[in-house]
Amino acid sequence: MPKRPNVILIVADDMGYGDFGVFNDGPARTPHLDALVGEGVCLTQHYAGSPACSPSRAALLTGRYPHRTGALTPMEVRGMDRIALDEVTIGDAYKHAGYATGLIGKWHNGALDDRYHPNARGFDEFLGFRGGWMDYFDWWVERNGRRETADGRYLTDVFTDEAVDFIARHRQDPFLLCMMYNAPHSPLQAPDETVQPYLDAGMSPGVAITYAMNEIMDRGVGRIAETLADLGLADDTILMFTSDNGPAFGLRPDQVPEGMSTDTRRYNCGFNGQKGSVYEGGIRVPMIVRWRGGLEGGRQIDELVHGMDWLPTLAGLCGIERPGGRPLDGRDAAAVLRGGGDDAPARFWQLNQFQPVGWINAAMREGPWKLVRPQLAQRPKTDADKRVMERYVEVDIQYKYHPDEVTELMSEPDPELILPPPADLELYNIDDDPLEKNNMASSEPERASRMLGTLETWFEGVEAERRRIQPDGSILEIVDE
Repeated sequence: MPKRPNVILIVADDMGYGDFGVFNDGPARTPHLDALVGEGVCLTQHYAGSPACSPSRAALLTGRYPHRTGALTPMEVRGMDRIALDEVTIGDAYKHAGYATGLIGKWHNGALDDRYHPNARGFDEFLGFRGGWMDYFDWWVERNGRRETADGRYLTDVFTDEAVDFIARHRQDPFLLCMMYNAPHSPLQAPDETVQPYLDAGMSPGVAITYAMNEIMDRGVGRIAETLADLGLADDTILMFTSDNGPAFGLRPDQVPEGMSTDTRRYNCGFNGQKGSVYEGGIRVPMIVRWRGGLEGGRQIDELVHGMDWLPTLAGLCGIERPGGRPLDGRDAAAVLRGGGDDAPARFWQLNQFQPVGWINAAMREGPWKLVRPQLAQRPKTDADKRVMERYVEVDIQYKYHPDEVTELMSEPDPELILPPPADLELYNIDDDPLEKNNMASSEPERASRMLGTLETWFEGVEAERRRIQPDGSILEIVDE
């Protein structure tokens, strides 16, 4: 029986198409990723499961909409990053099939409760951090539950070193490696010698550091690809690269060097929006797949593929079965990767803080059509509610740098927010208008109304399933519809 293919799923953090040198109109340097684009299958309409980290990763790991899993926002100190304990992850599936499984880098799907630790969610090996961000120089990480601290290396390089070691140790086994880089997520930090050429090219300091962070990550991808080649594993390994959401164009002041602008706006192929938004700039993200032994390379695919499609797709390609679990939302897109397949089913997104609101920052795709319910500001109802929101940021910062002092979730209840009325609908034909400049809701009222009904029905369904998850992590018994 031939050896089953290995899988290396590399996920960047807050990286858009425009951060690749091959797609950029400026000085971005990512030669190894550019080479991967040329060698593999490049998906031009690949969508993250959410425009923010934790829910997007939950969709990728489970093959299900993040609302269903309970991973609603990146707010780990409120427990809103956690994947419910009855969910089956890609790690669970591959471990059950006899693969060696590892996750390196950023987890962010259960930071403050060991029941949600990667080692408890199907990954035999874990080296990384469980929260949303980490200092790149003064870092601390866990190695299967044991804490290690900074040793002079840049954190991105630490993760690459660990990936190379994992591949070498498991070269005789079929393996799944989820390589979760945290670059180019803030804090903005990179070695001066890598930043300086971008400053010399006229980039603002924030953008120069961001491109430098990407360049170092790109070197890591090159080392991983070289290791596969040196060990004779390149043909039998499905090597993938994607991002969890679009680029972040505005950062917190504590996430940039003192005195530096928090504005990191940069080229992203003209897409509307950014991280946090359901416009294309927030959810359309790179995906490159190279499998020399199983997929014809050097191709571009324009069909829509969603992040939650990868669990069923990879399981099919590797001939493994998912060991139970709740029904998948993702579909097997292997036929699409091979140049065929039917049109993608309707796909949905929704994101806001604290509790989901269906008419805020929601969208759906149906064929070429995309309906958008725009992002709207929510205000705290009282001064006490405002203090709860401010307290979240304080504890978030404390958790990263003083993890021993934050061991439990915040006890304050969710703040009450003043909700705005729904905004006017927006409807775009993405095939004709990928930059979302021409709102066709008024010229296509019947289509907009029908799609709105579909979006509302979806939201009601995922919210009903989410309510099975209790604050203590226990699961209510519910009946599937």
